[in-house]
This record gives sequence, structure tokens and C-alpha cells, in this order.
Amino acid sequence: MSATPRLKLALAQLNLLVGDVGGNATRVLEALAHARDKLGADLLVCPELTLSGYPPDDLLFHRGFQRQVETALATVRASTRGCAALVGYPEYAGTQIFNSASVIADGELVATHRKSSLPNYKVFDEKRYFKRGNHATVFDLRGFRAGLLICEDVWDADPGQLALDEGAEFLIVINASPYEWRKQANREDIVRRRVLDVGVPVVYVNLLGGQDELVFDGQSFVMDAAGNVVMRAPAFEAGIFAIEFERTATGVAPIPGVISRELDDVESAYQAIVLGVRDYVGKHGFPGVVLGLSGGIDSALTLAIAVDALGADKVHVAMMPSRYTSDISVTDAEEQARALGVQYSVLPIEKMFEATLETLREEFAGRPADATEENIQSRCRMLILMGISNKTGKMLLTTGNKSEMAVGYATLYGDMAGGFAPIKDCSKMLVYRLSEYRNSLGRVIPQRVIDRPPSAELRPDQRDSDSLPPYEVLDAILGAFIEEDLSVDEICERGFDRATVGRVLDMVKRNEYKRRQAPPGVRVSGRAFGRDWRYPITNGYRR
Repeated sequence: MSATPRLKLALAQLNLLVGDVGGNATRVLEALAHARDKLGADLLVCPELTLSGYPPDDLLFHRGFQRQVETALATVRASTRGCAALVGYPEYAGTQIFNSASVIADGELVATHRKSSLPNYKVFDEKRYFKRGNHATVFDLRGFRAGLLICEDVWDADPGQLALDEGAEFLIVINASPYEWRKQANREDIVRRRVLDVGVPVVYVNLLGGQDELVFDGQSFVMDAAGNVVMRAPAFEAGIFAIEFERTATGVAPIPGVISRELDDVESAYQAIVLGVRDYVGKHGFPGVVLGLSGGIDSALTLAIAVDALGADKVHVAMMPSRYTSDISVTDAEEQARALGVQYSVLPIEKMFEATLETLREEFAGRPADATEENIQSRCRMLILMGISNKTGKMLLTTGNKSEMAVGYATLYGDMAGGFAPIKDCSKMLVYRLSEYRNSLGRVIPQRVIDRPPSAELRPDQRDSDSLPPYEVLDAILGAFIEEDLSVDEICERGFDRATVGRVLDMVKRNEYKRRQAPPGVRVSGRAFGRDWRYPITNGYRR
């Protein structure tokens, strides 16, 4: 009796670097050798735009970039002996560019698919760069017929059906799908709809790694013809994961493998931020980071993230007390720095603050103290932190959260200054949840930091609540406006006071100019202040 025909795929959940075409090709060759020699795979499946990285943006317009892509594709093509490879790349055809993927076996191009569904919403701008393909792609490998799709193709019904019409027995989808809250459940729901539409299994391979504000979380998976997940790769971990298909009396079926657990919202957000920080620092070649540690919850969480991402030896924190800094802030900051084992400096700003006020004494004469003096303190701290950054080469992390960014509760050229903002897309309430989660792994944030009412400590007895609604109210209003695009009337229908809603939205509108000058930060929500927020600074819209 002959053995049941089988096909083994190696799903390459790779951490690639945009623009590093040669390096990405090398990563493919290493994965190809592993798939062939260690796994005995028939086909290595790589993510969307493997060779260029995703998203390549305007690099696509450079002629030198085009030449590098073509050279890298030829290099991969020459190395596909004993194991085929499915590789994504920008395909240049005259004046047009396609988001393409090719199956290469024994040095030959077996099939090439051009992405037909081009996303142009949220963080995606593919219609700016790519021409859409218009045909189904099905290829034969060891007697198995696979339909090839690229990312958004599976979100539409037609591409999968066209591949089925061409004889596909299962579908392979390569992706660069960025993380956001509950994204994996959404992906699996969409793929399940396609599976139930076409009645064949689907292989879904996703990119891994941080790229500016985007984080790609992996979680590649395989779904059988009944819509059941039969294999799922880990979240936020690079690797090559094998899955076998066999021919049965009813068609082609995947042999179930390891199903990694799904992460809950808070754990996944924390891991996304850690990976985003690690890759931003590492891919830019910084030797480490520096940040200000105030004794408050935002900087405490940012420090924990930095240590988890980079290791304590690459993190330097500075406590910069002023005349308004409470003793407990100094104590709590030192406790956390010692607990995490980071380099810790105490650098008072009082002399700098006094010297600045003296320099401006005549300019300020006859005017009462106000937020100006508060901002000067923040800018004194920025001078210290940027000085350390410049001298050591370490990148400055900012510690502001999304709630502050939304309403402008931050100092331009002060606490907003830096190279990367890890919790920029985390509301204040999420900051608390992330802090509690991190402490559940091992307490590194003093409980008093979590329990204390938040304060900038820039004037006597200051509280955030002096300037802002309670964060429970503020964050709910901001979420409704920023992530759901609700009107004032619709937000008020949820039970919020109209005057409070109006005040909050006015603050959001007034402070767009600040957000344009803020550093990038990891995107975790459905809409962050970055690629998917394009709000005019100058505008006459009235709510």
C-alpha cells in the first residue's frame, strides 16, 4: 500500500528590517536552509514584502532600491535547491509597481501573484504605491494545488473564490498585518469566513517585529476546511514553524500541530510595546536608552518596559527633583531603580530653574506666575536628559501617555522631547492596567506609585485633576472621539456632560500642533496619533 501523499510547509515568522534588502535576503536564505535541512520542508512560506520589509513607503520610488530588490530576488532564486520558497517583494514592471509574491523552486519562478486588494485605510497607503493585480494564482507542488493570496486579498471574498475556481485545494496567505487590540481574533474571524465560503484550508503567515510605530505580532496560523484553528505560532516570537498537509478521501487537510495560546488584551499590549521598544532601539543601533524617572506611574511603567525590552545594563534613569518634588516621589523612584538594577542618577534642577527665572526676571516683571514657570521646569529636565543622551549615545525615551497627548497635557520641548515614546498610544487607564499586569510577573513598580493620585509636581499640591476631568471620564470621551469618530451629541448620549465633552474636544483640537512634534510610539489601539491620525492643525471645524 502506498503512503498517503503529504506536503510539509515551513511558516517563516521573520523579523525583517525595512530597506535592508540584502539583510532580508540573508534572513530568507538562513530560514530556507533551516526549513530544508532541519525540518525537511517542501516549501518555505515568508511574509508579505519579505525582501523590502513592510511598509517600505517612499523607498519604493528610489531606483537604487529597485535594483537591490531585483538582485536579492536573484540571490534567493539561486538558492532554492531542495526546498521551494514563497517570497514577497515589490515587483517593478515599467512604471508600475506591484505588491507581489513568487514561488521559486530549483532556481525557477513557478508562479507569481500580484496583490489584488490594496488597503488604503488606517495605517495603510498601498494605493499610493502599488497597482492592483487582476488574476488568481494557483501553483502545483508535489501534486498539491495551492492558491496564493497576499494579506488584504483574504479580507475580500473574490480572490479566494477565484483561486478555488482555478483548482486550488488550499490557500496560502502571506501577511504584514500589524498588531492592535483584539487583532488576532479579528484575523481568525475573517479567515474563517473565507474558509466557510470556499470550503478549503487556509495557511496564514504573518510578519514579526517592530517598525517605527507599528508592531507585527506574528501569530501565524492554519485553519482546516471546517474553520478550526489547528496550528498557531506564538505571539511576538520569531521562528519557523512546520505544518503538514495530507491528501484524504475528502480533499487536502492539515495535520494538527501546536496551538499557541491567545494573549489577553493587556498582556498582548505589554508585549507589543516591549517588542516595539526593543526593535526601535536595536534596529537604529543605539547602545541603550535614558529616561527621566519622576516617581509617577507613567515613568515607572516606561522604565519597566525598557528593562524588559533591553536589559537593565542598557537603561539609565535620572531623577531630577525640584522644589515641588515630594519626598515620596524621590523614595519611590529610587526603590524602583534599585529593584530593576539600572544606572540611577539624582540631578536636581533647582539651580537651573533659578538661573532661568533670573534671566527672565525683567521679561516677566509684573506678570503673575502661571504655567510658564511649570514648563520651564520641564524644559530644564529636558536639557539634562538630552545632555546625557548626546554624551552617551543612548536614546531618550519619553514617558507621556495617550490621554496627555490628546489634550496637550505635556510640555513641548520639555517632557515631550525624545526619540521614542513607548506608551504614547496607551490611555491613562490602560497605563494602570499595564502596571498591574507587569507587577503580576514580579513586583517592580512600588504599589504607592500606582495608588497615588497622579501629579506633575510642578507647583504646590498639584494634581492632574486640577486641569483635567477624572481619567475614567476623560479616557472614555477620548476613545469615543478618536477611535470611534463619534460626534458631541453621540458622546453625550452615553451619559457624559456636554460642557465636559466640549471642553475635552476643544483641547484635542487645540493641541494638534504639539502632537505633530512628538516622537513616534508603539501603536496598540484601533487609532493612534501617527500614521492613521491626520487631523489638520489649522481648521475652522466647529463641533
